Amino acid sequence: MDNLTLAIEALQQGEVIAYPTEGVFGVGCDPDNAEAIQKLLNVKQRPVEKGLILIAAEFSQLQDYIELSQLTDQQLDAMKASWPGPVTWVVPASNKVTDWVSGQFDSVAVRVTDHPLVQELCLAFGKPITSTSANLTGQPACKTYDQVKEQLGDTGVTLVKGETGGRDNPSEIRDVKTGQVFRQG
Repeated sequence: MDNLTLAIEALQQGEVIAYPTEGVFGVGCDPDNAEAIQKLLNVKQRPVEKGLILIAAEFSQLQDYIELSQLTDQQLDAMKASWPGPVTWVVPASNKVTDWVSGQFDSVAVRVTDHPLVQELCLAFGKPITSTSANLTGQPACKTYDQVKEQLGDTGVTLVKGETGGRDNPSEIRDVKTGQVFRQG
C-alpha cells in the first residue's frame, strides 16, 4: 500500500498523521473528529486552549469552517491572494468549528497549501486536516522525516514520507481583520 493510501486510511480511522508541509513537518487529523484531535493533543503534549490550524488543498474545503459573513470583500481578497502558499490566516470561525480546533478563541487559523503532497492528501480525504508542527511541545519543529521518526516514532502516529517545501520557517500567521502578523513566515 502506498504512502498516501496509508495516510488517508489513518485519517478515516481517526488516527493522527505526520506529514511534510511548506517549511516543517506537521501533525494532523480529521478536524471533525474530537477523539482524533484528543490523540493529536496527547501526542504533542499540547493544551487544547491553543487551537489548531486547518490546512486545505483549495479554498472551497475551508468555506464551511469560516464565518464568511463577518469578512469584507477586501479581507477575503487579501486572504485568497496569498494562496495557495505558506500564509495562515486567523478568521472568524463558523459554528462547524469545535472548541477542539479553535481552542480558547472564536476564530480559526486556515491555510490553502501549495505543497503538492498535502494538496493531494486533502483532495483524497475530501476536506481539510488539522496542522500543527510535528514535535513535542517545547522541542524544535521537525524538518525531516528522520527527525519526526526520532521525536514521534513511538507515539502511534502514521508517518508520511516526503520532503518539506524547503522554507526555513513555519507558515506566517496573520489576522484577516487587522492585518496583524502573529508569526513571521
